[in-house]
Amino acid sequence: MSGLRLATRRSPLALRQAESVQRRLTSVGVESALVPVDTHGDRHGDSPLDEMGGMGVFALEVQRALLDGVADVAVHSAKDLPSATPAGLALVCVPERLDSADALVGRSLAGLGPGATVATGSPRRRALLLERRPDLRIVTLRGNMATRLAVAGRDGVDAVVAAVAALERLDEGDLVSERLDPSWFVPQVGQGALALETRRDDDDVRAALAAINDDAAFEGVIAERAFLRELGAGCSIPAGANATRHHDQISLSGVMVARDGSRSVRATLADVDAEVVGCNLARLLRDEMDGASLPGWER
Repeated sequence: MSGLRLATRRSPLALRQAESVQRRLTSVGVESALVPVDTHGDRHGDSPLDEMGGMGVFALEVQRALLDGVADVAVHSAKDLPSATPAGLALVCVPERLDSADALVGRSLAGLGPGATVATGSPRRRALLLERRPDLRIVTLRGNMATRLAVAGRDGVDAVVAAVAALERLDEGDLVSERLDPSWFVPQVGQGALALETRRDDDDVRAALAAINDDAAFEGVIAERAFLRELGAGCSIPAGANATRHHDQISLSGVMVARDGSRSVRATLADVDAEVVGCNLARLLRDEMDGASLPGWER
């Protein structure tokens, strides 16, 4: 087919991600061009995400480019994509996924002294750090990846938390001081994956994207998004899920944690149906967490 127009955020990381999609499309004989889009989240880079409405602040304008016919494909970080897909659009492709884990940059967890300062803008990361190390001082961090990485070791900040995949895409993998084990530091839904949307009735684009889809990655993202959707939660809720595929089953591990790290619940379920395993895991954890009666937890 003729060239595809790929809508993407303008951030350096987002452009790298979209370029990786371009390379994959080229390898299957499909040409493409980037359509950079300004997003609400990027225009207000100093504001906490939960104050701006959480998930969606990096995706809505990119999705609008599809709906307005300005682009044929929306390229998202899957972790930035709201769990509900807008009417008229469909999530149709997840290319091969990178490492879903988080990492500390600056110092390892064991290398952080009592009362050390760690910077992150994620409630999930904050809560999980406090669960393991309640002595830590957690400060808020926003901005693009370069801005966030520059904070480590400056102005009293000992370490920052970043996604391993983001560091790898920016050729900054050597900055990792410690990869945080996903079995306890459960990643954000969709972390490490790209999510490609198109218009629901655009069969030609859907067929072109099918050539670069990774079935295991796609099913894993579907399971994680079902988990998030069933929780009714955005990125302001300390919860995470991480899917792996074993033969014909999706294994999904999840966590819900009080905001102050004082209580958490974890579980792993498996099923052949990605939607089913995501919804069932969310219900299980939500029931075990027992709602707002726990300190630091808010529904």
